[in-house]
Amino acid sequence: MSEEELRAFLLSSPAHVGNLATVRADGRPHVAPIWFDVLDDGTIEFNTGAETVKGANLLRSGRAALAVNDEQPPFAFAVLEGPVEILTDPELLVASAARIGGRYMGAERAEEFGRRNGVEGELVVRLRPDKVVSAADLAD
Repeated sequence: MSEEELRAFLLSSPAHVGNLATVRADGRPHVAPIWFDVLDDGTIEFNTGAETVKGANLLRSGRAALAVNDEQPPFAFAVLEGPVEILTDPELLVASAARIGGRYMGAERAEEFGRRNGVEGELVVRLRPDKVVSAADLAD
């Protein structure tokens, strides 16, 4: 996919759930589904708890991979890998949680998800891809 095609795929509606891969302290992989958004510069933004397995892994390693796929024919996927930046600013957290919640659940529920998920102990995580593999129209 071109950069424009990748962005359109990642931001498609309905929104695709991503699968975030991190590495545990003992080297075992950990994969968890996440809701995410794409910032203007291509950075992937999502929220997670600092005390979750993925949160602890991200805080320790500073890297992650995200796989996103379209399960409908003709099928498509993207895998993005890179370093993460972790932010804890309370205002940013509420805004991020609201934007992401609204993307998946509808604008009318954005504020609800901002209040629910924008709380102490949650993190704003920004994945800055330095490697991307993607393809579209796999069944054509």
